[in-house]
Amino acid sequence: MGSLFALPGAILGFFVRLGWLRTIALFVGGGFAFAATISLYSGIKAYYASPPVALASDEFHREHKELKLASDGPFGKFDKAQVQRGFQVYSEVCSACHSLNFVAFRDLKQLGYNDAEIKKIASDWKNQVPSVNPDTGEAATRKALPSDHFPSPFLNETQARAANNNALPPDLSLMSKAREGGAAYIYSILTGYQNQPAELLHKFPDAKTPPNLHYNPYFANLNLAMPQPLRGGDVTFADGTPNTLQNEARDVSAFLVWTAEPNLERRHAAGLSVAIFLLIATILAYLAKDNIWADTKRVKVTSPREPKANTRRAKGNHAGIAG
Repeated sequence: MGSLFALPGAILGFFVRLGWLRTIALFVGGGFAFAATISLYSGIKAYYASPPVALASDEFHREHKELKLASDGPFGKFDKAQVQRGFQVYSEVCSACHSLNFVAFRDLKQLGYNDAEIKKIASDWKNQVPSVNPDTGEAATRKALPSDHFPSPFLNETQARAANNNALPPDLSLMSKAREGGAAYIYSILTGYQNQPAELLHKFPDAKTPPNLHYNPYFANLNLAMPQPLRGGDVTFADGTPNTLQNEARDVSAFLVWTAEPNLERRHAAGLSVAIFLLIATILAYLAKDNIWADTKRVKVTSPREPKANTRRAKGNHAGIAG
């Protein structure tokens, strides 16, 4: 192994003695620069020779709508009534296809439900929890308990795809964190279904929405496998809130913010406490700095023949001598 590195070292030393090292370095660097220039030229030439084809999604895709929720901002808190309405929308509509694998029934206590209500919600849930029959050892199902996570509406991915034209409905537990725009993205998708505009079909005749897909300009490629889940009037809110499409979409978006970050309020409270602590600590540190360096700031610049210090300690020493 030593001889493997000895030869290059000897060659390098030989060129150093001849004074050719700088010339070789310039030659190698010039070679790299030439190769990079050729590559850049080839890329520019290829771009203009065959420019990228314009896509319908480049022109007709829209950014998410604006959505303001009570949980927004550093001091945001959940509107418990709104989140409960959102849970009702999820349980009556969205849970038919989408799971909440990271949320347990007992977590609903944070939304204001009591133990009896949670127990009833779990027991009456439309999908039961997979289990094993203790007598036969065969697969079975049972009613959910408050300690269980929300059961998936499908037994496996194969069944889920078979029921949704080979599209896999995503889990919604972290959806507001997984998509750019968060709750605003979810709200825009739920309220953005529409017919394809004639302008799109005129410019891009081949971009017609395929069968079993649905046009939605807020989705990345404009065509979404999920049919419009909310149309307004899907649920009846117990508190009398109008069940318009916008309200249903807004409430379920707020609920999905909670499922993704149930500790948001505690995190905001902790952040505020830390900010106050740091502010007080900064003020105390500044006052301590002024107190420690107070004497040094009062030092008077004098000539070599005059006393060099004008501090309290120096004055005290002079006073002692005079006494």
